[in-house]
Amino acid sequence: MTINCKGKLIDLSTPKVMGILNVTPDSFFDGGRYKDENSILNQVENMLNQGATFIDIGAYSSRPNADFVTENEELQRIVPIVELLVKYFPEIIISVDTFRSEVAKQTIKAGASLINDISAGFLDEKMLQTVANLSVPYIMMHMRGTPQTMQTLTDYDNLTKDVNFYFSERISKARALGIIDLILDPGFGFAKTTQQNFELLNQLELLNIADLPLLVGVSRKSMIYKTLDTTAQNALNGTTALHMIALQKGAKILRVHDVKEAKECITLYNQLHA
Repeated sequence: MTINCKGKLIDLSTPKVMGILNVTPDSFFDGGRYKDENSILNQVENMLNQGATFIDIGAYSSRPNADFVTENEELQRIVPIVELLVKYFPEIIISVDTFRSEVAKQTIKAGASLINDISAGFLDEKMLQTVANLSVPYIMMHMRGTPQTMQTLTDYDNLTKDVNFYFSERISKARALGIIDLILDPGFGFAKTTQQNFELLNQLELLNIADLPLLVGVSRKSMIYKTLDTTAQNALNGTTALHMIALQKGAKILRVHDVKEAKECITLYNQLHA
């Protein structure tokens, strides 16, 4: 189970860590924390040193009811960051968190290696063809609606079955266009209640369709801190607990704010299955 990131073959038979770098002012956990070059470079260096295989950069917060950001503003936020990181860390593998095809095109041109789309192509009809043209790996997430409307779209006949049906349709379309490397993200917190998030995690192995790698992003999310009656800032222990469950159920990439702890979790998981 490998993906090709600009000529580098990444073996996902052993789980990997994707470190999150939000360059938005309003992300739910670290919004506004990384505003200048030094803070960005220091954070990325820390994540790489702690064992992150990928760095995922987002310039449009996808938290519930997030503010709308224009395409031009998203480009102005994110392209210089990609260029900066490629300059200082030439071997870095950058994932760009965007649902816009033009942002995908410009950031890959600037040195990014893969695209992480919360909408799996539904919010920009040009996205799938663009990714196919770029010949880069594509992370497709399950979501309904937009970040502004998704919290009202949580009615499912059978959640896991509906998510699988969604992915089967998206995979078919992506394959028809020639996209080779696909990664599936169940979309914890996107158009799902807290109870539904736990239901999906409990049945995660049932999403292992078409032998495609699963990415899990539960880091410090409300499903954790609301259940524990705490805050995102105090949700690291709960995050680690769910990471181990995700690994046991087949997750191949953990998308996280805290790389060191996630990497330790993977080390223990690997030892358990040695």
